[in-house]
Amino acid sequence: MDAFEYRNKTLFCENVRIDDIISEVGTPAYIYSKNAILVRYNDLQTAFRDIDTLICFSVKSNSNLSICKTLAEAGSGFDVVSGGELFRAIKAGGDPLKIVFAGVGKMDREIRYALENNIFMFNVESVAELEHISKLAGEVGKKPRVALRINPDIDPKTHAKTTTGKKENKFGIDFTEAERIIRQSARYSSVDLCGLHVHLGSPIYTADPYARALKKILAFIQKCRNAGLDIEYLNIGGGYCISYTGEDVIQPKDYARKILPLVKEMQCNLIMEPGRFIVGNSGVLISRIIYTKETLHHRKFVICDAAMNDLIRPALYDAFHRIWPVNSNIKMPEVENFSKAILKRGMELVDIVGPVCETSDTFATNRALPKIQEGDLLAIFSAGAYGFTMSSTYNSRPRPCEVLVDGDCYHIIRERETYEDLVRGEDL
Repeated sequence: MDAFEYRNKTLFCENVRIDDIISEVGTPAYIYSKNAILVRYNDLQTAFRDIDTLICFSVKSNSNLSICKTLAEAGSGFDVVSGGELFRAIKAGGDPLKIVFAGVGKMDREIRYALENNIFMFNVESVAELEHISKLAGEVGKKPRVALRINPDIDPKTHAKTTTGKKENKFGIDFTEAERIIRQSARYSSVDLCGLHVHLGSPIYTADPYARALKKILAFIQKCRNAGLDIEYLNIGGGYCISYTGEDVIQPKDYARKILPLVKEMQCNLIMEPGRFIVGNSGVLISRIIYTKETLHHRKFVICDAAMNDLIRPALYDAFHRIWPVNSNIKMPEVENFSKAILKRGMELVDIVGPVCETSDTFATNRALPKIQEGDLLAIFSAGAYGFTMSSTYNSRPRPCEVLVDGDCYHIIRERETYEDLVRGEDL
């Protein structure tokens, strides 16, 4: 997380002290680095520049309008999975001709909305969906591009709840069904069946699952072309990993080294849908300690004002996030081996929890931290992806604000919700 570093024992985002931001906006607060987002987007562009590649930022990872606008201005397309995400992408300045609509359950009103806006492509995940798109397109006299999402039955060795390319997952179409669609493609005369899509899950820490899936796709593309279908586009989804612990992980160039030769052999234009890689390590969640509590069972709880409703990943996926005080005399380890917490002088083992009435409202257990006290600030790192977008108002807790830092400037890109916001739209 190069954009976040400690200088003189206090945490900065780019050239702004986190303390200075929090003194204005309060806690909890999401803070993002604009330049980190752009650097990671450019890393992907550089790695895959050998072929015609459309990068479509995955809006579900971080849907804030300012984040999407930043990427739109950099030339990014968008991967959306709902009508609401399509609305956000367009409102943020996204070019509809760079928008791909994915997801297993597109409603007719969402399909119509996408057709009205002339999006670039639909990723189709079932025969029923293909029939709906073809029917609705025919009614308005349009012929949208369509890519069949193939389920290649590949295990990417990631979390079971974020695996999407195995045969038991709800996503995509198996090869047998896809071959049937190809043979009967004349039935779908109101769509341009010109692409294939494969997405395996996230995060994926090696390029091998992509290579195995693409070798299967390579054989299927030839069957498509033999049947008279010109497959112009291959969408390889997203899923590129980030480091949550500080350890080195593979980079875009490492993925590209194995992916590009296969895509070149297919003679297709490439589409990808990264989200986590671009924004994950471009953001932090800052929380203030409300209380500390020690029990007779020798456990010390650090109770924060952020909770699982603000960042649900630890509760939902048992996800690990580095956590460290915003101000500390002890340097945060460059790599955190959380399975073998080593206590240095001035450190202690604590459980970091939130105030929500659920035992799962826990950010970390038996975590080694410098001694901290009520009122101190904690930074939860790698929180830029699937943080605010998965937040809720559970326990009637207003959602936090979001802040974007650019060099030595920052501005609030989402106001903190109020109690009035919680009941807006309800009636007595």
